Amino acid sequence: MIVNIAFWIFVLAMDLLIPGVMIGFGKEFQKNPPAEINPGYGYRTAMSSKNQDTWDFAQRCMGKVWYQAGRWLLLPSLLPLLLVLRQDVGTVGAVGLAVSGVQLVVMLGSILVVERALKKTFDKNGKKIKKD
Repeated sequence: MIVNIAFWIFVLAMDLLIPGVMIGFGKEFQKNPPAEINPGYGYRTAMSSKNQDTWDFAQRCMGKVWYQAGRWLLLPSLLPLLLVLRQDVGTVGAVGLAVSGVQLVVMLGSILVVERALKKTFDKNGKKIKKD
């Protein structure tokens, strides 16, 4: 039984990593986004790197999306694991893997949200779209 509880705690910790990282980086990008376009840190896509305006917008937008999504993922990440608290290692592992899969879909789906926001705000050359 000790091994099963230890494994359950490990899986829980691993399943809370993605929401935790999303919340942490989301908050950081909202308060202190990467200031300059760079190849190593920040939300880097072809559209976000067009110019400084698209870069700044994308960093703040990604921060907001990740912070909200990370908070939203916390409870749904915990509940399935509570249901398998005293189950065998295989069941706990399978549930943990499924939770991680959902988290990854949400995390990667945030790219679509940010790219859509960029396309609504900027034209294909990175110039801000004037709203009437």
